[in-house]
Amino acid sequence: MENILEVTGLEKRYKNFKLKSIDFSLPEGCVTGFIGINGAGKTTTIKSILDIIHRDSGCIKFFGKPLDRNEKEIKNRIGIVFDDSYFYDELTMKEMKSIIAPSYSQWSDNCYKYYMEKFDLNPNQKIATLSKGMKMKFSLILALSHKAELLIMDEPTSGLDPLIRSQVLDILKKYMKEEGKGVLFSTHIVSDLEKIADMLILIDNGEILLKEEKDILLDKYRKIKGDISLLDEECKNLFLNLQITDYGFVGITSHVEKVQDKMKAIVLERPTIEEIMLAYIERRKADVCSFD
Repeated sequence: MENILEVTGLEKRYKNFKLKSIDFSLPEGCVTGFIGINGAGKTTTIKSILDIIHRDSGCIKFFGKPLDRNEKEIKNRIGIVFDDSYFYDELTMKEMKSIIAPSYSQWSDNCYKYYMEKFDLNPNQKIATLSKGMKMKFSLILALSHKAELLIMDEPTSGLDPLIRSQVLDILKKYMKEEGKGVLFSTHIVSDLEKIADMLILIDNGEILLKEEKDILLDKYRKIKGDISLLDEECKNLFLNLQITDYGFVGITSHVEKVQDKMKAIVLERPTIEEIMLAYIERRKADVCSFD
């Protein structure tokens, strides 16, 4: 299976934040969820990958080719959907499309008309009058209409109502049925990824904490509930995180058999992606604090 995107040693430094040697790849036929809380580094990573902001170091390859020597060809083959649109407010969607379409060799007016009707958008409506959800849908339509082989989406469902989010996810499912496609989906709303993601990459404070297939991750971890009398130091070390009250504890662990062997009368539940994500973030913070 070919890699559509390869990121190696990506670093970007600001005064109070930096990306720390980001490495990951995205194989074709894969929806990769790029997750993390707000401010974790998702947007900085994506804009560095696309060379919208200048990276300090690192190699970026799309379709096996370095971006810096093949920018025109590569950007013809990818579609980008940001949380904030970069359209001219005084133009209509039809006028905006007429500016953008000639930039792409594979532009399809038939695709454009199909998705405009599916999303119930009026091409004669001015950009300035569009809601956030309508702008996001229009961005996605433009990306799909030039038959992009890779979609890069930065917080596309943030602030949208559940109906629009569901429509977007359905479109992505249909898009991924075509061969050779890929999606990098950055979001802090990880519940959306339960339905469509194949791979998950977790970033926190500019550092990759986790790269794993979604189904393997969900099979590997369990949420454990039990009485606090069961917890000793050895048992505590088996958990990514622990929430302890006077009435009991809840923790996330990958050491399920060891926990079951050492702790009786516990309840096991399948955690959500969000619960696993937050457990990793809490563990990183605890590890950092232990060295302070």
